[in-house]
Amino acid sequence: MEKRSGLGIFLTKRLIKLVTLLVAICIVTFVLLELSPIDPVTAYVGASTKVGAEQRALIAEHWGLNKPPIERFMAWFTSIIRGDWGTSMIYRRPVLEVIGQKFLSSLALMAVAWTLSGVLGFVLGIIAGVYEGKAVDKVIRAYCHILISTPSFWLGILFIMLFAVELGWFPVAISVPIGVLAEDVSLADRLSHLILPSLTLSLIGISNICLHTRQKVVDILSSDFVLFAKARGESKRSIIHNHVIKNASLPAITLQFLSFSELFGGAVFVEQVFSYPGLGQATVQSGLRGDLPLLMGIVIISLIFVYVGNMTADLLYMVIDPRIKEGQMA
Repeated sequence: MEKRSGLGIFLTKRLIKLVTLLVAICIVTFVLLELSPIDPVTAYVGASTKVGAEQRALIAEHWGLNKPPIERFMAWFTSIIRGDWGTSMIYRRPVLEVIGQKFLSSLALMAVAWTLSGVLGFVLGIIAGVYEGKAVDKVIRAYCHILISTPSFWLGILFIMLFAVELGWFPVAISVPIGVLAEDVSLADRLSHLILPSLTLSLIGISNICLHTRQKVVDILSSDFVLFAKARGESKRSIIHNHVIKNASLPAITLQFLSFSELFGGAVFVEQVFSYPGLGQATVQSGLRGDLPLLMGIVIISLIFVYVGNMTADLLYMVIDPRIKEGQMA
């Protein structure tokens, strides 16, 4: 009973923190958008010179852009509370509908990249830790340090030049073939367009999980219980399977969940490079064109996405170490 009440208190505190953070982030986003030199009406009509002052005023009135900033923010905030997320100025569709479509595309990209980076990073970390100080360890560490300092957009451009332009193995951009109806796009087509963006995003995320796993493996191999296992005559393969992988996997999993924010941030750059029609590209477009309803909606969804990942990591840490559980629920 005490465990359930403790978990309830923990989740309640996290929910309060999430609501507070949402309000604060929305206010900051709105203020930054107001301070931006971008005129939403000009961005809305584009470069057309046929739109006169009266038409611009009508457009501003239609979207509520003629009202004072505080009044516009309170109108948006009250509509969000009622469940109305508004209409996107760019897509002329409900914000939730646009976010739902874009988020599914980004989710496929991020899920593949997240899985690849976790698996590859963990395996490389195990290998580097087991062969500490040897050539394979030095190569893996050098690889990770190079990737940490490599911008995701530069790596994406490099992959396009090499694998799409020079070798022609994969499509250059977009998530589906150009000129093909949605119902005619096969799974193979979608996968071929997904490989380069997901590979770019996953390679950037390998370094952290690999280096942390390597250090954890080094610590485990120098621990007393592993030395005792060696004294009992256990083979190196048995020690790695029974002690190293088991003890290093859970911290690696929790670290992987903590990487949600980096994953989403990297997706923004990768989607721009590959013209991938996901949530990252919609974020850039809504910011550059002053689409307040869409930008605020994306901010809310992305914050919840990252927060859930961080909270999942905390819950996993509490399962791993009861001392953390007692401290968090106190």
